[in-house]
Amino acid sequence: MFASDFARLIRSFLVMVAIGLATAGAVHGDNAEVSASEPAGDLVLVAGATGRTGNHVVSELLAKGYRVRAFVRDADQAREKLGTDIDFAVGDVRQRDTIDAALGGVTAIISVIGAGREDPSNGPEFVDYGGTKNLVEAAADADLEHFVMVSSGGVTHEDHVLNKMFNNVLIWKFKGEEVVRNSGVAYTIIRPGGLVDKAGGEHELVFAQGDTASGLVPRADVARVCVAALAYAEARNRTFELVGGDGPSTDDLQIKFAGLAAD
Repeated sequence: MFASDFARLIRSFLVMVAIGLATAGAVHGDNAEVSASEPAGDLVLVAGATGRTGNHVVSELLAKGYRVRAFVRDADQAREKLGTDIDFAVGDVRQRDTIDAALGGVTAIISVIGAGREDPSNGPEFVDYGGTKNLVEAAADADLEHFVMVSSGGVTHEDHVLNKMFNNVLIWKFKGEEVVRNSGVAYTIIRPGGLVDKAGGEHELVFAQGDTASGLVPRADVARVCVAALAYAEARNRTFELVGGDGPSTDDLQIKFAGLAAD
């Protein structure tokens, strides 16, 4: 009787541990791993998750059934913004080793990173270029399936006003794009127009190539396209501009991806 009672106690303890794991949010530093109790969807690392567009990317991934690991500098601040339904890996895109430590179990990266405007060490050369380079090279070494990069419209125009205002930000973004295109990792590079904080899904989305498109696009729609790119082979190895149109919204993004020329 004692042996059977003891066995029941052990089983009850294991059940309680499993319940605790299912309800706890994880924060990882040097060795990011995923709880076995998390949903079965693919795990996506989001770099720039706490930004205004990155926040939408996290929400869209969760809505589509993906698991999310946010790559952040401060886990406590990130948890306040993003909640506890996701995993966190603490690091810095300027430090390659912290990226490597965050990739356990990850199948894809969505990069929504952007330089700061005050700290020179956080400028476009070190974030939009250097950070992108670190991320995609880590993705290549880890044999990840897909790398989605949010860049910017106008990156091929060296005389663009944003370059004059923000330390050649578009030039450095374009250099980052080139590293991604040459990385050997399947990729999607999205060049949004002017980003606005409006509801998504209200107007058509215009996919264009040639870096001549202009217009505004809601951050929520950029996030929707980022996440959709993970699902469609037609989105792979494409670079394109994304702006809002005047027509009604369409949910058939696969057709839009299919209409793009491969790089």
